[in-house]
Amino acid sequence: MLNYFIRHPTLANLVMVSFILLGLTSLSTLKRETFPEFTNPFIIATVVYPGASPSEVEESLCMRMEDAVDGLSSIEETRCEAIEGLGSLVVKLDGNADVGRMLVDIQTEINAIKDFPEQIEPPVVKEMDWAEPVVDIAISAPASWPDLKAYAEELKHILKVDYGVAMVSVSGFSDHQLRVELDHTALRRLNLSVNDVASTISQQNINLPAGTIELTDKNLLIRFDQRKRDPVALAKTVIASDNNGSVVYLGDIATISDRFELDEEKILFNNLPSAVLKISKNKADDALRIKQSVQQFVDDQRLITPEGVSLTLTNDMSSLLSDRLNMMLKNGWQGIILVFLSMWLFFSLRYSFWIAAGLPVAFMGGLFLMSVFGLSINIMTLVGLLMAIGIMMDDAIVIAESIAAHLERGLSADQAVVKGVKKAAPGVISSFFTTIFVLGSLMWLDGQMGAVLSVVPMALLLVLCISLVEAFLILPNHLRHTLQHKGIERPTSGFKAKFLNAFENFRLNKLVPAVAFVVKWRYVSLGATFGLLLLSFSLVISGLVKFTAFPELDGDIAEARIILPPGSSLSQTETLVTEIVNAAQQVGERFTQDNNEPQTLIHDITAQYNFNADAGESGPHVATVRLDLLSAEVRNSYIEDFIAAWREQVGEQALPLALAFTQPTMGPAGRAIEVRLQHSNLDTLKSASVELQAYLGKFQGVNSILDDMRPGKEEVVISLRGGAESFMVNGQMVAEQLRASYQGVIADEFQIGPENMQIDVRLNKQQSGSLQALANFPIVLADGQQVPLSSIANIEYQRAYVRIQRINSLRTVTVMADVDTRVANTNEVMQLVQKTFLPELQKQFPGLRVDFEGEAKESAKVGASLSKSFAIGIFGVFAILSFQFRSYLEPVVVLTVIPMALIGVLWGQFFIGPQPKHALNTRVYLPSGYCD
Repeated sequence: MLNYFIRHPTLANLVMVSFILLGLTSLSTLKRETFPEFTNPFIIATVVYPGASPSEVEESLCMRMEDAVDGLSSIEETRCEAIEGLGSLVVKLDGNADVGRMLVDIQTEINAIKDFPEQIEPPVVKEMDWAEPVVDIAISAPASWPDLKAYAEELKHILKVDYGVAMVSVSGFSDHQLRVELDHTALRRLNLSVNDVASTISQQNINLPAGTIELTDKNLLIRFDQRKRDPVALAKTVIASDNNGSVVYLGDIATISDRFELDEEKILFNNLPSAVLKISKNKADDALRIKQSVQQFVDDQRLITPEGVSLTLTNDMSSLLSDRLNMMLKNGWQGIILVFLSMWLFFSLRYSFWIAAGLPVAFMGGLFLMSVFGLSINIMTLVGLLMAIGIMMDDAIVIAESIAAHLERGLSADQAVVKGVKKAAPGVISSFFTTIFVLGSLMWLDGQMGAVLSVVPMALLLVLCISLVEAFLILPNHLRHTLQHKGIERPTSGFKAKFLNAFENFRLNKLVPAVAFVVKWRYVSLGATFGLLLLSFSLVISGLVKFTAFPELDGDIAEARIILPPGSSLSQTETLVTEIVNAAQQVGERFTQDNNEPQTLIHDITAQYNFNADAGESGPHVATVRLDLLSAEVRNSYIEDFIAAWREQVGEQALPLALAFTQPTMGPAGRAIEVRLQHSNLDTLKSASVELQAYLGKFQGVNSILDDMRPGKEEVVISLRGGAESFMVNGQMVAEQLRASYQGVIADEFQIGPENMQIDVRLNKQQSGSLQALANFPIVLADGQQVPLSSIANIEYQRAYVRIQRINSLRTVTVMADVDTRVANTNEVMQLVQKTFLPELQKQFPGLRVDFEGEAKESAKVGASLSKSFAIGIFGVFAILSFQFRSYLEPVVVLTVIPMALIGVLWGQFFIGPQPKHALNTRVYLPSGYCD
């Protein structure tokens, strides 16, 4: 085949062009995303139990659902969360599970439970949606919140319909309401309750089909329509009347406002009221294509937006992928140019060109195979493609040098090409198979990190397969034509001649004597090398070189995540947010000046209330401040330095339960520290959690320490006094009237455009917002009389936990923390926690169970599977070399290169130090060599 290929005038070029065309045509089908899919499938079962406390939800819902799914296969973990009025069971399936079948099985088991409380709503079982955030659009305008929401919904519709962006949601708003706040005195005067008013509104606010009337020439629909959709119209609703014709309108006894349910559900973008369009992608979408469509949408809308309205892209999670993709293209072209220049120093211009030309050809063919096998362009496949550059060039250079060596022996061009390729073929093919065994073993690693790492060898090997075709068939054809035209010329003058003479002098007078010296003193050389290897290992043992399971990438977003004690007011949260924003601006200005940034370091600041990714709860006591920074590819500041300075500028705060400064978590490793404590007693769990948090707080560099079990708001517990039955009062009557007055009653719901509107009826907040008002709250009896609440009920106070979490049927609290890798090392901290602290903690709290998640668990999974896979890979390399060398000893000598290569890796890490992760970072380099 080789002879046929090198002599055929067009075949090699046709194959080369075919690879290029296939690669170019596959570019439009290749999906681009930040990371490959690595999460296991999840199924969630949700049951609403109105008014139930977390402990009631745990006992009545969680424990029953756990028992129901306990016998099903393919379940890796169950996690049930009990909060007020809601129980959610999340089932984590293993990677081999049939999601459709498991969904049906879990739904069947949940629906078969017969002892659920009667008050629950029907269970909802579904597969958890997988959505990766792409970018947000902040819409700021000097407008009311309802008008801002309406404008955001309009833009959302345009983005979905005209620009083809499917996953768009509006953030920054709670349920839209017409809120009716009733005057307490007026209700007492009219002898009405909140429920009475809500019922009247519901009965009068009607839009109902009433049948059909048949005429002789046509049929007409009959509709009764008295629905009121704005505050002015709703205020004219008649609430009471008498025989004299006097009427009481709703507007006479209530304040009606067009608003949103929660005051704390809001977003301030650069300190302006804003709506945010959140754009996400599903598993099949391309992140950069979506970003391009969104960018076009924003550019178009900016031309026609009303005066004062601004549209800004923020929270851009696709920029990381875009920057790395541009970096790979830049590095690829730089590699081609450097290879060409290096070859030009030793060979002719045309000869060097064809050696370097193999790189884009192999890349295009590799991209085509990636599209065929369903691989995407992501951070990890880019690592594989970058690694492939060096290996591919090795193939081409070895073959080209072998051909040139045979030509210098006086062979013709045809003979030199054939014999040169055949001479180099065993070494190149052996190298290819050793790469398959060593790197291919990474494709079967366990855990989420294993799923991410597996795409690296897949992308690499696909490109190498094409590179073999290019190196053995296409390249020899081109080199034959080159040698037939000009051969290999030795320059007699100029830069190349001087370089070749200097290189030859170095080879003969420096390198050869050095090799001879090492061979002569071989035992001393081996001993010195082995000693250097042991010294290199001491760098790791002593902690001078740190190990990081999955280093974070240097992103463009920094966040402050705030959790105040439950029950804190919105104004308290706003005050702290303002302080944190001011601190960020001060640090940003300082970094901009000190580091000579090309632009202002902080582009935009978003303050989002009622949201915290760490909290697992909502309310006016949680918030997130998000900073959009200058791109990592152009700024001079490192995000870790900025976050540390921001944390220091804010300083210690007395009010927050937790205040975490971090960047959004990306990748499969999870939190640096994530320890699960399990016990049957909640107070014991909380005490153990506090002890662990205090211990972690002693480590320098460990920050953002918190757990996921916090006491809830202080509760006012009301129970009937003895003898209250003489007033014909029962618990349901009192509870319903209190619930209607303080939580509100939905009198009606209707649709206006894309929005669902509610009419919410409740007591006036200012009048009812005191404990004295609660004690004097009038309970309306069946005969219309009223009695104060305090006369028939006891009023007490208590505090319970806001949520109870059960993992694998055990009550669980998770302690989480971040680690500043410039100061501390996660592995060292976790070793001290496991060996020193946890045994004492378990003695202090008998029955306490401990488990590890996050980086520790993923590292353990990958480490265990890597040792087995690497052993198989090393044996494969040994078998190949033993077959080629016909020896058992010589392959062992070659394999010693692998541990010796760690000398360069460890000392390189030591001298370079912990580097910010601007570029793609691989911590271990597996050598591959050629045997000739």
